Order: sequence, then structure tokens, then C-alpha cells
Amino acid sequence: MTNPEERLKKMGIELPAPVKPVANYVTHVQAGNLLYLSGHAYCGAPTAVDIGKLGKDLTVEQGYQAARNAGVCVLATIKYALGELSRVKRIVRVLGMVNATEGFADHPKVINGFSDLMVEVFGEKGKHVRTAVGMGSLPGGIAVEIEVTLEVEE
Repeated sequence: MTNPEERLKKMGIELPAPVKPVANYVTHVQAGNLLYLSGHAYCGAPTAVDIGKLGKDLTVEQGYQAARNAGVCVLATIKYALGELSRVKRIVRVLGMVNATEGFADHPKVINGFSDLMVEVFGEKGKHVRTAVGMGSLPGGIAVEIEVTLEVEE
């Protein structure tokens, strides 16, 4: 079995520099064997799918990719916080927020972009409980924001 970083390499994914806080907060806090991550979107420059409202500017497929991009950014923060991704014991809980029009109803299909990536990278350890909700807006007009809690190997 390959480790998470080998899986990323095979997938052709190179982790970017993790995001830095844009206000008076931190991107992660470890309490015991739990690591809590602040809300994440994309890292670096936005792509065409990272900004916009689902149901108006973006399709479900584009939202899926935006959630996957947020997942890559989450992985960058996890690696920064823990030193290596193999220290992840389990992704525990995910809150996926989708910038969506009032009538949009496919929030889970969008957040699957994040969830699918976690399972691709961590296998069974990547499966998690999840909430996928719509928001009238998100900071900077981002398409998705993902908040994560994970368990860490001691």
C-alpha cells in the first residue's frame, strides 16, 4: 500500500504552499489527537471554477472541481501542520459550504469533489461524516469553502 504522498504523486498533484490567514485567526489548531482546519478554498491564484455562484455562474461539474481544488489546499495545510500526510489517522468531519443561488439543490454533488479526493488520497481513512450546505455568499465570491476535522496518529 502506498502512502498518501505517493498517491498524490501518482495522481500528478503537487501540493501548493498552504494558505495564510487573511484576518485574526489561524489555519489550524491541534487539540490532543484532533486537528481542526479553518475554512479552505483554493490555494494560489484562482482558476475559472474557484470564483462564482453555483446555479448562476458555475455548473455542478465546475463546482465539483472547485471543491477538489479546495481539497488540495486542505492537504497542503495538513502537511504543513503535521509534517507528513501519513500522520492522518482519519478524516473525521467535513463541512462543505457552496456559494449557490436560492434554487440550487445539488450541494452534495459539488462537495463530492472534496470527499472523492480524500478517499483517493487516504483510502478508507479518507471517508468522513459530512454536511453540504448552500450559502447566499462566501468570502471573496469563492465557489466553495471546506472546513475539516481530522484525527492524527500520535
